[in-house]
Amino acid sequence: MDALKAEIALKRKAVQNDAETRPSKYVRRGELERMKEEEERRAREEKEKERAVEQAAERDAALARSKQKKIADASSRSTSNTPLPESRDPDSTILESAFNIPNNEAIRRLRAKGQPIRLFGESDRDRRLRLRALELIEERGHEKAGTNDFRKALEDVESVERELRAKNDKGKKKDDGELNNSAGSVAMVDLGLLKTDPDKLYPVIYYALKRTLKEWEEAMDERPENVKRTHHGKLAAATQVQSAEYLKPLFKTLRSRNLPPDMLVRIAEIVYYMQKRQYQRANDSYLRLSIGNAPWPIGVTMVGIHERSAREKISTDQVAHVLNDEVSRKYIQSLKRLLTFSQTKYPPEDVSQLMG
Repeated sequence: MDALKAEIALKRKAVQNDAETRPSKYVRRGELERMKEEEERRAREEKEKERAVEQAAERDAALARSKQKKIADASSRSTSNTPLPESRDPDSTILESAFNIPNNEAIRRLRAKGQPIRLFGESDRDRRLRLRALELIEERGHEKAGTNDFRKALEDVESVERELRAKNDKGKKKDDGELNNSAGSVAMVDLGLLKTDPDKLYPVIYYALKRTLKEWEEAMDERPENVKRTHHGKLAAATQVQSAEYLKPLFKTLRSRNLPPDMLVRIAEIVYYMQKRQYQRANDSYLRLSIGNAPWPIGVTMVGIHERSAREKISTDQVAHVLNDEVSRKYIQSLKRLLTFSQTKYPPEDVSQLMG
């Protein structure tokens, strides 16, 4: 019986050895994951060893540098009787010595520029250097933050004048010929076309406004140099440049002939009365165009379920176009500026037709 048990154990051991040595056709998922984890663990250990070696080398290098620096400082102190001051950039030292102002003055200038009076960890010396850098940037003309369109136009007046002078003669002749021919052929706006053929009014209004804008530009160029260089002269030139920029959407709409009918009527009236030098009536048309003549109710207009007797007076047919959007507001305001210039250049014979 014992011999039989020994033989069975021997056979079982032989079978197990064969199973371990013989490659299996299938591999379990758990074995694959275990092998993958072992490989990742080995890779992590190798990276950690490399990182530890690099850190040790950096520490050794830092210690060596610190030792060399201490030795150099000790040797320099031994050769000199006074200690060395803090190492500074020579340019910053020169800048600081040339710009040495009190702290209260630096705080006042920084507040005037809208800058913080002290940054985190900033010393008085650093604050003075920052203030000087801001002033140098402003002097060189690179400070453009916080400028609106009027200030931008004011700053670009001189460059615009140079560009206008640098235009080639061909372009000037082409523009002048186009404006003179078109404006000369259609001298006056016919309000009767509003009912018969409104499309014919678009080119008439376009060239009339273009010619007035061109005359305004020429009037700005014909001023003496001493007038141009004054503050009021620069403001007037900036206003003209700004108005020309604001009128571009209106000119584009007139070329495409898609202006709303009520706005076309009011703009035609403005141009017609401006050509007739009846500026008071042109101003009335401008007011109807900008703010309208519909009632502007204040407070509660509907307090019950029944219709009130005066409810129909609050109409919506004559609206305030200046409230539509920012683009409309800008070119409507520029129309008023053209009207004011035309009154200055071509005053009416009757004083009662002057605008207020």
